[in-house]
This record gives sequence, structure tokens and C-alpha cells, in this order.
Amino acid sequence: MSKKTEVPPVLDIDDIPVNDSGNLSFDDILASRRRLLKGGLGVALGGFLLPGLSACAAPTRHTSQLSLAGTIGFTSVPVQQAADFDQVTVPPGYTARPFFSWGDAVENGAAPWRKDASNPWQEQMLQAGQNHDGMAYFPFDDAVNDHGLLVINHEYTNPTLHPKGPTTTVDEAGVIHRPLDEVKKEQAAHGISVIEIRRAADGQWQRVKNSRFNRRLTANSPMHLTGPAAGTDHLKTAADPTGTRVLGTINNCSMGVTPWGTYLTCEENWSNYFMNRDAQDHAQRATHHRYGIAQGNNSYKYQWSSVDPRFDATPQKQSVHGGYVNEPHRFGWVVEIDPFDPQSTPKKRTALGRFARECATLSVAEDGRMAIYSGDDTRGEYLYKFVPDARLDPKNPDRDCLDKGTLYVAVFHSDGRGEWRALVQGQGGLTPRNGFFSQADVLVNTRGAADILGATPMDRPEWVAVHPQTREAYVTLTNNVLRGKVPDQPIDAANPRRENHHGQIVRWREADNDPGATSFTWDIFLLAGRRAGAGVPTHEQGNIIGDIFSSPDGLWFDHQGRLWIETDFDDEERPYQDMGTNQLLCADPVTREVRRFLVGPRGCEITGLTATPDGKSLWLNVQHPGISYPAGDGKTRPRSTTVLITKDDGGVIGS
Repeated sequence: MSKKTEVPPVLDIDDIPVNDSGNLSFDDILASRRRLLKGGLGVALGGFLLPGLSACAAPTRHTSQLSLAGTIGFTSVPVQQAADFDQVTVPPGYTARPFFSWGDAVENGAAPWRKDASNPWQEQMLQAGQNHDGMAYFPFDDAVNDHGLLVINHEYTNPTLHPKGPTTTVDEAGVIHRPLDEVKKEQAAHGISVIEIRRAADGQWQRVKNSRFNRRLTANSPMHLTGPAAGTDHLKTAADPTGTRVLGTINNCSMGVTPWGTYLTCEENWSNYFMNRDAQDHAQRATHHRYGIAQGNNSYKYQWSSVDPRFDATPQKQSVHGGYVNEPHRFGWVVEIDPFDPQSTPKKRTALGRFARECATLSVAEDGRMAIYSGDDTRGEYLYKFVPDARLDPKNPDRDCLDKGTLYVAVFHSDGRGEWRALVQGQGGLTPRNGFFSQADVLVNTRGAADILGATPMDRPEWVAVHPQTREAYVTLTNNVLRGKVPDQPIDAANPRRENHHGQIVRWREADNDPGATSFTWDIFLLAGRRAGAGVPTHEQGNIIGDIFSSPDGLWFDHQGRLWIETDFDDEERPYQDMGTNQLLCADPVTREVRRFLVGPRGCEITGLTATPDGKSLWLNVQHPGISYPAGDGKTRPRSTTVLITKDDGGVIGS
């Protein structure tokens, strides 16, 4: 007999470390400790003076010649600490307005959003999903700054999706059950929205209704699997014995854009959606336990398996291909989407590896050499890059070049050098003796392969941004409160603070400025955190020049080389009380000055940043606002919202 009960909340998977490899050389540990002991933690907070990076402030002559001093022209906005703050604030001379919210119409025939959240799943399939995240603007050639497509990720769903929150029942065995219609609505609110937008004669941007380009992709949209893992036994299920077709994409966080005009959406915390009830199988199946898939009766979130069997990854011995034991292998990839072809089928590119992928940021050299950088957003995980075999030919690009290339993982040495180690079967211990019989084995268990290569465990590597002129790359390491507190995550040079509440930004330059290089030099661009003062623990102090912030997450360069930083911290928790609500900041990559450009409503995350090529129209996302944004009346159900920002004089944002 079933009984209705409240299901206790669980931690997000990125709060649960699953890397127990302890990848740090003894020499690196000693060097890092000597550095900290010799100068105290203040040395770490002051920035690392590393060989080849010219005192940190100006890593190369090229960068110093492109100094942005004086080009951050706005007045900083103050933090907002009021418990009822429920709006977006920008500097004087700027305007921010809600542009596209959860429930807004996308595809033709979409119904209006209902304030009581009573839209059924059939209507949600045609409307904007929840939790807007990574995003990109794709211009049309006829008017690049006035007409384009906006492509927006919808990462996950909140209880606000349903009129009274999700319905759950628990049977006597402890299995949680969900209503079919609620699950279908949650699946429909995941994925991606593509909307056509145009600047009208009055200068105001508008969504183009009934556009043939407007499109929703959800957790049930058909997609192809391509690359070395496609068609292998790893990806075959009872529903897809070919291992080449999969339904949907989930937990789409950050993204990337290709030079040939496609969108790369990234599947991050997909493991929250699956479970394996077979304890013995879970323990021996690295592609489950190394990725944090729940072991037991229920998944960490949603319990879709109660009505959709493909989310139950328990092996079924009587079923072909073990039922859906391989379904988790079909997520965690980069998904390539052609926004200009609404009839095209998205492709999951398996050559780029499988993990809790945060972004897919491209770097392209003058000779066409390319690299795609990605963070694995879980405590103690790694930074990766993929180098396609093909070089970019702008006149005739290889549109399937992401199916062939080399995947690398980063090692950060304590002396400011770094190396990219190739994840290639047969090399560096990735051999049958260690369970890697093919390249598909490496790609499906990318984390396990990186463990063997001795990659550097990082403090939740998230977004990567590449400087548009110098090709220096920056990565946000959001936080890691377990750093220095558990044996497998000791303090090291790139992750220098114990109990790291506030995070840091690390930058590197590839050898010879070649995206395909296998070595690099690096430094810490800044340590986020509180100002030094009475009562502020040393490990919570940052070294920010300018406005303080915590937990850097989104990261993006505008076309003039300003570095924009978005934050994601819990504004209710004690370590973040100084910070107010989450915010957007702008940094000069040479002087490292930081100014606060925007603050969002209570309870939100600021994420997803994109702009027109001229930099005069900028969009960002306010994810999961906590009160009533964008209505701001204290009553209306809050909605994740894309916000449009313009300068009142028509100028470039940030100038």
C-alpha cells in the first residue's frame, strides 16, 4: 500500500565528490606546502609569480599592449542584502528589462503561461522551459546587430513548475512514485529553446512569433549519437539496440558556439536522474559509481524512473542489452545543434568524452587549429580539451570534425607549468590491463581514464572563456569546501585554500599560443572571497582588486576583451552574507580591476551571457529567482528569465 510523504531534499551531485583517485604527485604536494609555509597563505592570496607569466599582471607583451585600462566605464552598483530584494539593478545610464521567461510562447500554437502553473505538459512542450542557463546569439547576415536567433539552455526544473509542487508517494519498499503527467511536464521543461528575435523600427528588440526557426528541444527529442562510442555495446539499450539513437538532452548548463554556426549544448548533472538498485553491479560498474549515479531505490532527483523505465539503470538480465543499464552512458556529452535548420536532428558528439560537462568553449588559431575546452563541474574533477584532427577552413568547414580528434586532460604543476595528457586508448596506462580495450571505453569512462593519467583534481571547474585577441584561456573554479579536509583533495598550487567557500579563476596560455599544444603556463588570475578584516577567516579572504564577489561561475569575453564574471552562491548561507545577492561583474584582464555591473533578485543565480557583435545589446539569464521576479509584486510565481540590457545612449555595454 502507498502512502503520501514528503521526500527529504538531497544534495546536488556536484556537492558530492566521487573522485577518490587522489591524483596529486608527492613532489607537487611538497612544493605547494613549502610555498604556503614559507610566505603564509598571504602569498597565495597575493597571486602567484610564475615563470613565463611576467608577475601575473601582464602575462605576455601581447596582452599588455591590449590593456583595457579606462575602458570599464560604468559606475559600480552596490550589493543588495535585503531579504525582499526582487529586481535587477544595473548602473546609471543602462536599462535592463525582462525579455523571455519560463512559460513564454516558443513554437507556433503555444498557449499563454498560467500564473498558477496549471499548463499541462502538452502546452509546456511549446513554451520556454525552466532555469535558463547557457545561451548564444546567432546573427542573420542581413542585419547582424538587429536580427538573429537566441538559443537558450533550460537546465532543470523547480517545484514551481507544478501548481502545488511535485506529487510523490512512497511504497513500503521505499520506492518513490510520481504521476505520469507531472513527469512529462518536467521532461518538457528541460532542454533548449530557439527563438527568432529582431530589433523593431522603434529600436526595441522583439521576439518574432510564428517564426519557422522557433523550436523546443526537450528530454524526449530524438537525437543521434556519433563518434567513436556510437554503435558500441556501451550505448545499446532495450529501446535502441543500434546504440546510435537517443531521446533527449537533460541538465543543459553552459555551451559553446562553432565557427560554422552551430550551438554546442552541454549535459552537466545528468547522473541525478538515474539510479541502480543492484548494489553489487553498481560497485563494479565504474561508469555508474565513478559518475555518482545513485545506488538504491531512488535517483537523487525527480524519480522519473517510476513512469519512464529508461531512467532505471538497474541491469535487467532477462532483457536485451540489460534493459537500460547503458542509458546513463548516453548522457554527459556535447550535443551539436543547428539553430538555422529546425528540421535537423541534434548530434551527441562522443569523441569529446563523457562527464558532468559545464561548457564547450572554442579557441581557433590563425592557421585553423582548434581546441574545445570543458570543465567537469564536480568537486575534485578535471579540466579537459578536445583538439579536432581537422583544421578550420572558413570557406568549407568540416561539419563533422567533432567526431575525430584527441581528448586531453590538464595537469597543473606547482611551478606554473602545465601539460595536457592525451586520453588515447593504448597510451599512458589506458590499456586492457586497466579496463580500457577501445577508445569507446576511454570516452564512456573519461573520468576513470583521467584518474589513471594523473590529472589535477580541481575546485569544481566550470565555464571557460578565451580572450578574443590573445587566446589566453580562463576557467572558473566555483568553490570546494572539502579542499584540504579530505585526503584525496589536498591543497595544491592551483587550488590553494582549504575549505574553499569562494572559488578562484585560473588562466593559462598554450605553448606557442597553439590551441593544440600539449603544454602551457598558468597562474591564478584572482581569488574570490571576503575582504581581510577582523573576524574574517584567512581561508575566506580573497585578493580581488575592486568589488568583492564569491563563487565565480559563468565567464565570457566581450569583443573588446572585457572579462565578464557571473556568480552562483547561496545568498542565505553565512559565508556569503557580505556578498548580497548574485551578480554580474566586469574585470580588466591586465589590471585585474573588478567592478560590479548588475545584481539580481534574492535566491537567483546569474548565468548565460551573450551579445550582438557590436556589443550594444546584451542578454543574460536570471535563474531560479526566489520571490516573484520578473513580476516583482511579491505574489506571482517566480520565473527564470532572460534579461535584455542596453545602454541608454546606444553605446557598447561596459564602455
